[in-house]
Amino acid sequence: MKHFQCNCAQLFHAPLKSLALMATTASMMALTGCGAGPTDSTQMAKVARAEGADYGAIVADPSRSAADRADDAVRMPVAMLAFAQVHPGMAVLEMLPGGGYFTRLFAAATGDGGNVTLYVPDELMAKKWVPLQRAEELRVAMGNPTVLVAHYPLAGPVPDDMAERYDVVWTSRNYHDFHNIAGYDGKAYNAMVLDLLKPGGVYVVLDHAAPDGSGKAATDTTHRIDADLVRREVESAGFIYDGESPVLKNPADDRLSNVFDSAIKGRTDQFVLRFRKPG
Repeated sequence: MKHFQCNCAQLFHAPLKSLALMATTASMMALTGCGAGPTDSTQMAKVARAEGADYGAIVADPSRSAADRADDAVRMPVAMLAFAQVHPGMAVLEMLPGGGYFTRLFAAATGDGGNVTLYVPDELMAKKWVPLQRAEELRVAMGNPTVLVAHYPLAGPVPDDMAERYDVVWTSRNYHDFHNIAGYDGKAYNAMVLDLLKPGGVYVVLDHAAPDGSGKAATDTTHRIDADLVRREVESAGFIYDGESPVLKNPADDRLSNVFDSAIKGRTDQFVLRFRKPG
C-alpha cells in the first residue's frame, strides 16, 4: 500500500467523533432514513449546523466550480452530507472518487482538522480510465494537504496505519463496479471496510438501482445493482443497517436503461444506504 505526499500518522490525529454523533442518530434518521418520505433539506441543514457543519454554506460557497454547482440539483449535496453525518475534524475515506464532486465537499465539511483519503483498489489500477492517476491528479489539483491517496487490494488487508482511522466511508455510483472484478467477494470487501472504520463509524453506499430481485445481473451491462443484494452483502460482514435516504429516487426511471444513456444519465433511480459499525 502506498500513500502520496502525506504522512497518515500526522493526519489522523482528530478525536473520535462517532460516539458523539450517535446521540443524534434518531433525529438524523427521522430526516434522512427509513424512506419516510421526501427529505427536508432545510431541516437537515439546521441539524448539521447544530453539530458544527453548515452544509448549506459549504454548497453555496462561490469558489465551487460551475460544473459542480450545475450538478447540485441532481446530486443533492446538502442531503447527502447530512445523511453521511460528515462533520469538522472527521476522517473520511472515499472509494474511487471519480471526478471529485464529493471529494471537494468532504474536504470542506471536515475542515483543516479533518482529512479525506481517496482509495483505489489495486485490481483496478490497470484500467484504461487510470483511476489511481485520476485520484492523484485530483489530490494535486485540490492543493489540500489534508487529502491523500491510498491503494491496496480490494479485500485488504487494511494497512496498519489505516485500521479504525475513519469516521465515514463513502462509495458513490461504483459499488456495482466491484462485482465486475474477477474473484470479487462481497463479504470480504465489506469486512475490509469494517476494518477501516472506528467503532460506531458510518458506511454509505450510493448506486444506480437495478430492478428488484435482479442481484448483480446488470453490473457490467447497464451498470446497476439491486439494493437488496448490497444490503445483504454489507450486513454479512457485520454492519448494522442504519437507514435509507429517498432523495435520489426517481420513479420515472424503469431501471432498465444503461446509466450512460443520454435520456437518463444523471437522473437514474438511485438508492442511498447507511450502515454503522457496531461499537
